[in-house]
Amino acid sequence: MLDLFCGAGGASMGYYRAGLDVEGVDIKPQPHYPFKFYQADALTFPLEGYDAYHASPPCQKWSVAGIIHRKKGKVYPELIDATRFRLLLTGKPYVIENVPPAKKCLVNPITLCGVMFGLGVLRHRCFESSFALPPIAHIKHDGKIGDGKYFSVAGGAGRWKSWGKVYRNVSKGTVKQWQEAMGIDWMTRAEIKEAIPPAYTEYIGKYLMQAVKII
Repeated sequence: MLDLFCGAGGASMGYYRAGLDVEGVDIKPQPHYPFKFYQADALTFPLEGYDAYHASPPCQKWSVAGIIHRKKGKVYPELIDATRFRLLLTGKPYVIENVPPAKKCLVNPITLCGVMFGLGVLRHRCFESSFALPPIAHIKHDGKIGDGKYFSVAGGAGRWKSWGKVYRNVSKGTVKQWQEAMGIDWMTRAEIKEAIPPAYTEYIGKYLMQAVKII
């Protein structure tokens, strides 16, 4: 499969663990990406030769920080529709991922959360798929995981403090704690901030494998 806008490979690793051979494309260098990588524009990279696709278009337009910056006049591209158009033309199974505020731009998405997979991070993400993808029950966030904390794997200074007012047991954490919470051991702090926990796409990948076999 081809992972578009792959970043450092959180989504790719989940699909790999589900049994797929994965290659990634990103417009920025990704020195820690664990599979075959192409530095290129995901909206123009050739899609021929693959059996399935995942895409994580930039989320700045919909992220909490992006919404704040938009109010100050900053403009971010909205690439979900353009990405979907390209993927539909392939006739192959695909997944598009983004942050919860982008849910209105996705088609029948399911929402996944780290708590569903026993991870020490919340990290809500929405996934549109061209194949049947059963949702998972979204359990409460106020339990205890591991050492009793969820880690806010996010960027802005003070973000974790604001989360602590909404969710119990939220803390900033060290890089090592972030890696353990996300199920990722090959990324830097900056890379983890942009990543999807592999557990999400490992779950999705099992159903994607079935869709590929059907086609």
